[in-house]
Parts: sequence; structure tokens; C-alpha cells
Amino acid sequence: MPPSLSSVPLLACAALAAPAGAQTSGPADEAIIVTAPNYVPAGSEAANKGEIPLIETPQSVTVISRDQIDLLDWSNLAQTVRYVAGVTGENYGPDERVDWLTMRGFEPVQFVDGLQASIGSIANTGLDLYGAESVEILKGPSSVLYGLAPPGGIVNVTSRRPRHEFGGEIEAQLGNRDHWQVNGDVTGPLADRVSARLTALYRDRGTQTRKVDSERLFVAPALTLRPGPDTRLTLLSYFQRDEVTGDGGGFLPAAGTLSPNPNGRISSTANLGEPGYNRFLRRHWGIGYDVRHDFSDSLSLRQNLKYTHLYSDQRGVGGNGFVDDDFDGIPDDYRSVARYSFSFRENVDTFAVDTRLNADVRTGAVRHDLVVGIDYRDYDYLGSSAFGFGIPPIDVYTPDYGTAIPPLPPLPFSDQQQRQIGLYAQDQLRVGGLILTVAGRHDWVRDREKLSDTRRNFGDFTYRAGLSYVSANGISPYLSFARSFEPVAGATRNGTPFDPTTGRQIEAGLKFDARNAPEGTKLFATLAAYHLAQQNVLTPDAANVGGEAFQVQTGEVTVKGVEAELVARFNERLSLNASYTYTDSEVTKSNGPDLGDQLPVTPHHKLSALADYTFQDGTLAGLGASFGMRHLAKSAGNLTSAFAPTVFVNPAATLFDGSLHYDRASWRFALTASNLFDKDYVARCYSNTNCFFGTRRVVTASIVRRF
Repeated sequence: MPPSLSSVPLLACAALAAPAGAQTSGPADEAIIVTAPNYVPAGSEAANKGEIPLIETPQSVTVISRDQIDLLDWSNLAQTVRYVAGVTGENYGPDERVDWLTMRGFEPVQFVDGLQASIGSIANTGLDLYGAESVEILKGPSSVLYGLAPPGGIVNVTSRRPRHEFGGEIEAQLGNRDHWQVNGDVTGPLADRVSARLTALYRDRGTQTRKVDSERLFVAPALTLRPGPDTRLTLLSYFQRDEVTGDGGGFLPAAGTLSPNPNGRISSTANLGEPGYNRFLRRHWGIGYDVRHDFSDSLSLRQNLKYTHLYSDQRGVGGNGFVDDDFDGIPDDYRSVARYSFSFRENVDTFAVDTRLNADVRTGAVRHDLVVGIDYRDYDYLGSSAFGFGIPPIDVYTPDYGTAIPPLPPLPFSDQQQRQIGLYAQDQLRVGGLILTVAGRHDWVRDREKLSDTRRNFGDFTYRAGLSYVSANGISPYLSFARSFEPVAGATRNGTPFDPTTGRQIEAGLKFDARNAPEGTKLFATLAAYHLAQQNVLTPDAANVGGEAFQVQTGEVTVKGVEAELVARFNERLSLNASYTYTDSEVTKSNGPDLGDQLPVTPHHKLSALADYTFQDGTLAGLGASFGMRHLAKSAGNLTSAFAPTVFVNPAATLFDGSLHYDRASWRFALTASNLFDKDYVARCYSNTNCFFGTRRVVTASIVRRF
């Protein structure tokens, strides 16, 4: 086992991750230039399914480039949104399995290379970001281009593509909690018209939770073929295997985490599971292609296709609140925790294909950027679960493990097949600096639940319309309207299937790309204000009597907010990320006790800023440091319900990140720290028995050899 770095002096971590990219170097007295040409993004094909600059897009879009991912040294989506406006992550603290995100009050759906991936009970894949070229975060309704999606937005991960120039890197990492990792990426030509890329990673580490270990293998081969000057075909694939052993999953009592306990504070390392029994296994793979053929300079055909498979199998023991044998509502000793056994299994298969024509057309003084497309998705989900009780309790302060847990085979609860066809069109009309964007889409969906042989067909029309003006100095005000829809499982009292929920948003904003700034300055800034409402939300049926749990779709949720964001780089030396978010969320229509509640894990305020500086000359040439701060205000942990009559409040938290890094020629050395001062805090509580600690300090040392 490699040595732990838990004793690395904190003074060495005074600041975040090193910028990545090609480097040139000479003698010690010459400048070292560390280039990160894509640190500040200019465009996102995911936002418009075409090459339309971000400043012309009438929607809040954040693009996290490969350079930014390397700078932040993150490996999952939950970490990369730490310095992004409008999005929160790590909502359940450290989780080796999946990414927990909230965007404008809702859980976003993840796409990979523009197509919805195999997602199960959680709306993301947990893919390692070492295989990503960029992450595109589309905020607000995005159904007009992507179909079924929540009103808060979506997240798209674009895979690394082969390049025709040879290059790559090999990296080794060591960290606290017995973290060790090796990864590599190599790309280059195989023939005149053939390029390849291979990205791979292996990681083994412990976690802050007692007796919990995590292992990951990730491999992503890719191949690009250019059969002619106007055609490019890229074959993409990935495979990821995860195993997490010993994890009790949090689920800690509120007394001792969020509120006082007569026995003292519960440790953030507490594990209420059975380390010898608890286990999570996942295999996730995908294969497909992106192809583009240019008929002319103004007309192209594009198609992306992918088949993905997700299998996960989890078994474990979890906490169920303090023991209360006399049922008086007061724990017997505030230390003995009741437990339950559970098992959960998912098989998800998704085939998706998106075909579109992109055209650049001029009619008089008007220029049209037009995209017309059709997409298809076949989604097959099989979920099984089981719960068992009678597991002996455990002392949360001095746990004694080793209880024999009887097998608990999961039983199917859902066997669903959903087929979706969407037809969409978008036209961006430009006259001088004035830009009108109009888009519409209709989806047809066939849904079948095989266990009950329930079938339903439904469809919906969604749209986006936006007006913006791009001035000569790079300032662009805009106004947009958009609509989304998303299916809802279940049926009314009389058996009528629920209609999809719909979302409507109006957004006004200002974008700035500093196009007239001095050479060496790259900057992109956005300011947006929006009003978002979700209709057809489920709420208790007013006709319920006794213990009935029927629901109707008369509920409504409203979210209003202001978001400001900046990403900048100056003379390849100073990099800046900053954001501020104000969010006001509310359940505005409900038959239940949650009327007027704030949406969970949606704080009123989020503030973050990060700066990285690297010396370029003199005796310190190549030496750099970063320092970041992120603050989340308090937020609701749950909505009020019959089962949770009290709203638990997640406390505010201010965290710091930092690093030191040194670049010379083809080498890079870095020491990074997340939660630099090791703040012990609660990330979320949503009941007396379900609280989760936030991520404590993580320190890693890395050596990279580039070639």
C-alpha cells in the first residue's frame, strides 16, 4: 500500500490545481510559457447543436473546458460545479458512486456526447471526468433540443477526441486516506487519414468514512477516420468499473450531527453499516460514433449515435435512527442506532441517435443559422430492491462490526421501456448585431411498464425564443422564453396516467467577451435573471381519507434567481473563476403541508472565487499557486410532508481550496488540497434519521510526464 499523505504540511497547500496544456521551456533565465488556450470557452455545440458562439446564445450556459478540469483537479461533476453559478454539488457529501447536483432547484439529467446516457434511479452516470474534453451546463429549460428534461437544465459531457498530432501524458498520484492513482492519455496519427486516442485510469483509495474503500477502472478508446476532405467519422467508446466496499451510506441521526447530542458530536468518519457486507458494484460502458459530412461551406449533415449499458448492484446495512424501545419519542441512550438491510439492483440499456442538417443561409440582409433534426431514444430499465429489518443496532460512537447479515435477494419493482422520437428545428436570424433565435420541437413518447402491462402514449411541444444584440465592444444583452417537459410515473385515483410536468421560463441577461481587450486577455462574463415555474407537479389528492396516498397534478413550483459568472485568463499567467448565485425557490401551489416551502438543497446565496498565478520568468519561473473560496448559505433539507413534519435546515458552509504547482519542460508537479482547512460540516439533513457530512480535507500529490 502506498504511503498516506495525511501528514503533508498544510502550509505547502497555500493555494488549487495546476493549469494544464502544452509547455515550452528554455534555460532557467528564459520564460516558461504554460499555455491553456481553451481555458476561457467561446462556444458550445451542445447549447445550439451547431457552432454558435456563447455570446450569441440566449441562454445561460457554462462550459468547463479540459484546461479548467485540470486546473481544478476534479474527477467528477459534483466537484466541477463548485465555482459555477446556479448549480450546487456534493449534496450528500462524499459519494464514490454518483454525482448529486441541483440546478436552479431541480436535479439535472446527464448527457454524454449530446445523447442521454443510461441513467437509472439517479439522473447521472458517475463517469470519471478524466475522459472528458469539456462539460457543458445548460441552465433552464432545454427540451427544445434534447426532449424529455427537467426545467432546471441538463449537463452534457463531451468525450476526448483523437488528434492528428502525437501527444499525451502519464500521471501518478498519491493522497491522504491511502489514495493512489495512475492515469494516462495518448493520441496521434495511425495513418494519413486515421487518428486514435486511448485514455485510461486506475484508482484505489480509502474515504473519510471508517472502513470504506473505493476502486475504479476507466478505459476510453477512440478512433477518427477521414475518408475524404469533407467527411469525418469518430468512433467513441468507454468502460468504467467501480467497486465500493464497506459503505454505510451516511444516514446518520440528526442529534449529534445537525443538533446537540448529550454524548457529544458524532464523528464524520462514522459508519453505521457492516464493512464486511456492504458493497456497491457498477459496470458502465458505451459505444457509438459522431459523423459529419460537409456538402458545402454552408450545409452539413451530422449524426451522433450511442448505445450505453449500466449495471449496478448494491447491498448493505444502513442506519434507521436512534433506538426508542419504549416508543416515547425520545431515544433511549442517544447512541444506539437501529438498522435495516437493503439490496438494490439496476440494469439500464439505452440506444440513442440524433441526425440533423446544419445550414448557413442568407436571404437579403438576413443571415440564418439553421438546424433541423430528428432524434430517437430507446430506454430499457429494470430495477429491483428489497428491505429487511431486525438487524441488531450499533453504537454510533464505538461501533462493533461483524454481525452476520442474511442474504436479501432483490425483487423487481419496475421493468420499463420508453421510446421517444423528437422532431426539432432552430433558426438564428442575424441582421448586423441583432439576433433572433426561434426553436420548436415536438416529441412522441411510448411508455410501457412490463410488470403491470401498462401502456401509455403521450407527446408535447416545447420551444425557445430569444432576442439578443451583440455590440462591437462585446457586450450582449438578451431576453429569452423557453418551455420544457418531463414524464411523471404513476396514475390518479381512477387509474389515469399522470401527464408530464412542464416548465416555463423567462430569462434576461447580459454577456461580455472582452473582444477589444489587450492581447493576452481572455474573458467571458455573464449576468442573468430568470423566473422559472414548473406546472403539473404532484400533490396529495384533496379527496384522500385516512391513509390514502393518491395524488393529483395541481401543484406548482416557482424559482426566481440572479446569477453572475466570470472566467478569465491574463497573459497565460493569471486565471480567475468567480460566481454569485441568488435563488428564491418556493412551492407555490400544493394540497399538502409543503405549501410555501423552499426547495431542498437550493440555498438563497452561493458565492465562489478562485485565482491561479504562475510565474513566467526569473528564478521562480514555472512555480504557481492557486487559492479558492466557496460559500453556500443555509438551505432546506427537505419538503414538509406527513412523514417529515419539520423542515431541517442545512447549515451554511465556507470552504477553501488550494495548491502549489511547478512546471518545467515536459514535467509537472502539483500538491492540491480540497477543503484546505478541514472544515467539519453537515452537507444535508432531511429527517431525524438521515444526515450526511460534507467532504473533509482531501490532499493529493501528482507527477505528470507529458510527451
